[in-house]
Amino acid sequence: MKKNVVRLAFIFLLTLVFLYFFSKNVHWKDAVRYLSNVNLPLFILLIAITPIHLLSRAIRWMFLLRHEKKGVKFYNAFAGNAVGFTVTMIFPGRLGELIKPLYLARKENMKTGFVIGTVVVERIFDMFTMCFLLGVFLLAKPLYASSLKAGEGAFANLYRWGFVGLGFASFLALFSAALYIFKEKMLRVIAFFLKPFPQKISVKILELFREFSEGLRFFTSLRDVLIYALLSQMVWLSIIFYYWLFFISFRSPISYFFLFPYVFLTMVGASIPTPGMIGGFHAFSRLGLTTLFGMDPNMAWGLTIVVHLVQLVMTCLLGYAILWKEGVTLFQLKKLGENAQT
Repeated sequence: MKKNVVRLAFIFLLTLVFLYFFSKNVHWKDAVRYLSNVNLPLFILLIAITPIHLLSRAIRWMFLLRHEKKGVKFYNAFAGNAVGFTVTMIFPGRLGELIKPLYLARKENMKTGFVIGTVVVERIFDMFTMCFLLGVFLLAKPLYASSLKAGEGAFANLYRWGFVGLGFASFLALFSAALYIFKEKMLRVIAFFLKPFPQKISVKILELFREFSEGLRFFTSLRDVLIYALLSQMVWLSIIFYYWLFFISFRSPISYFFLFPYVFLTMVGASIPTPGMIGGFHAFSRLGLTTLFGMDPNMAWGLTIVVHLVQLVMTCLLGYAILWKEGVTLFQLKKLGENAQT
């Protein structure tokens, strides 16, 4: 209990710190004035296509799931993503990342560890994909240097966070590959570190890791890795399209290609385990808009609030609708995730 209080207090403090930097020196009236200049038909279209990343993620996820079970229902993969993101939007600690595989494992009667393994693969490829797109953007700098008025400080930040993301993704990829290729040796190492824990818990964790390693089996096929890499490109290019349309709807068009680093920064901010990605997403979005594109800080503040609010509301409405249809509550899902963590 005490541990949970400390963790929640830390997350709450972290959220406040990021919100402070996000809202620093903002003039509210100017921000509202910028938001009034909206192309309403385009904005309505934007709202309608908000679930586009859930669709592309479901397609990508099914490619991994087929290694364990043929004929996984698309609806269940889509619902798993929607429910997972809804939990992440409501509760701290990115609990939705665990709820997502637990939900699908129950719906499709699949091994929990295997499905968790596929989600880890997703996150690895998410980071590698955005690092790749960021790398393309940085390598092409001589071609657009005269049209993008970003200072050297902005590029220094991109290099810094790019290396952090690449390093973390590489660590996860190497650990996952080692767990699959040298499964028994890695399990013995994990068992050694689990000795201080009660036997019941250590046995459960070891079994989870054993199932988890099965979720990585696609690593043995270069063809599958390449196909999955292309599917990951599809996911993130569709997300970039969503932001491109958003800025056009507020009459602040930004080149689709120039949004590569901006979306990378929002991914970094969203990975911070605050409830609803509040604070981290906002701070990194404003940082990207002001340093990369020279956008007025008040406008950057307003646009960030709106794009995050649209995603939060539409995702939660969709997640709530799915849960209502199935007679499940968010708190039941939260308890499911907390029980799995213990």
